[in-house]
Amino acid sequence: MRRSSHLIERLRRSPWLQPVDRDHWQTPSEFKRRQLVSLGTLVIGAPVLRTALRQPPGSRSFQVWTIALAGVWTAGALASGPLHVGHSHSSRGPVRPLVRPLAIGSAAVGLFSVGGMAVVQVPLLRKEIESVIQHARHGDMRIVVPLTIITGAAEELFFRGALYAATPQPHQVAVTTAVYGTTTLATGNPMLVFASVLLGTITGLARRVTGGVVSPIIIHGTWSTGMLVILPRLTERAAAWGERLIGQRTA
Repeated sequence: MRRSSHLIERLRRSPWLQPVDRDHWQTPSEFKRRQLVSLGTLVIGAPVLRTALRQPPGSRSFQVWTIALAGVWTAGALASGPLHVGHSHSSRGPVRPLVRPLAIGSAAVGLFSVGGMAVVQVPLLRKEIESVIQHARHGDMRIVVPLTIITGAAEELFFRGALYAATPQPHQVAVTTAVYGTTTLATGNPMLVFASVLLGTITGLARRVTGGVVSPIIIHGTWSTGMLVILPRLTERAAAWGERLIGQRTA
């Protein structure tokens, strides 16, 4: 029991989890402005997100709506006020976050990949996953990957940038994650909502620790790229394996 308590305490005090010093003080009027701009951006962004994901996979209209969505999130973030880059602890002092968010994003890819292989065995949920990865299967990856990275960066600029700064302490991670998940409800896809809650929690914690948007952007970009490249192949193999297993049992 003591060992587990000691381990938890060491993890809690790890530099990876210790927020860096920052001075992001805002006047009441600046804070109110962020809140109003964030609310207006959400009202516009949610239906644009829904429309984008309802376009045919790989179509020109999907690309146009995706760019429009990135524009909405970015414009809202910039209009709300100053955005902060952030930095991480290191033995040399404060540094711009790079290696840690890449590692966290890669770990998230592994976690979601394992989960996707399990979920695809459920026919109802497989349909929801298929509706998302169709964009990777039918679209030109030279276009889809950059669009996905750009949109992910725009989301982080808004949700972990503007909206985070518009939320009272100490509830920023919980509130921004909840709003991120609620916004994703507009897609009508429960798997996307579930993924957004997990990803939002991870990037929200990264924002809290580093004090800026760079770490969340790197995590999101690493995760989304990994999902586009890896998940379609994994789900195909997992689904085929599951069907063979069922066939052997019924034979």
